[in-house]
Amino acid sequence: MEKLITELSRLYLPAGEVTNAAWEAHLHGAAALPLASLDGAVRAVALPFPVLRDHEEGHHWRRLCDVAHDLQTRFGLPAPAVSVSGDNGYCLWLSLEQPIPAADAARLLALLQAAVMPDLPAPGTAAALPPCLHPASGRWSAFIHPGMGASFADGSGLEMAPPLSGQVAFIEGLHSITPDQVTELLRQLQPAPAAGAPMQAQRPAAAPGTGGLLLKDATLDDIVAFLHAKNIEPTFRFIK
Repeated sequence: MEKLITELSRLYLPAGEVTNAAWEAHLHGAAALPLASLDGAVRAVALPFPVLRDHEEGHHWRRLCDVAHDLQTRFGLPAPAVSVSGDNGYCLWLSLEQPIPAADAARLLALLQAAVMPDLPAPGTAAALPPCLHPASGRWSAFIHPGMGASFADGSGLEMAPPLSGQVAFIEGLHSITPDQVTELLRQLQPAPAAGAPMQAQRPAAAPGTGGLLLKDATLDDIVAFLHAKNIEPTFRFIK
């Protein structure tokens, strides 16, 4: 148990000790471990792949594989964890090396949704971190090996609690997304300006000889010194 909690804390959980009572409540579906810290920052981003009843069997697994491939090859991110949910489908788990505000994480999730999985429903309530029992279905969510997904075609989860040592084995080799990678990912995901859209106003260039100081930031003494350097004697007849 301790090793699994250590790995979950390394990758997804906010800083702080996970008590035995909190872990047992999480594991048995009574109260999920919080993914946000007290100040509202998160390190886990979950991309769900629900079973869509109007699609062919296994569609959700194939889409997960496509997205996981895109994240690594198109965006250069480390491999995500893969889980089967306890009720409906699969999930990819992205780990952030440094916590970010929950609002920023939601924005990142929305941009990823639009870029790599627009055919899937927008994520709703955040999934509980595996492994844990889903109280409504009576099945278990669990991390799985990426090659095992097709074995859970209905996406309904496990009938029995997964061995904790096996859960450790599936995530202990994973790495977190660095802050620089987050910045670059957001840059790549930003939608391009629409054709004919007005260009954003650029910051005005600094006046020559002002050392980069913009006049809107200058004091009266700064302006006088600048004009004197140009052999101009200022008058301030309109300044009261």
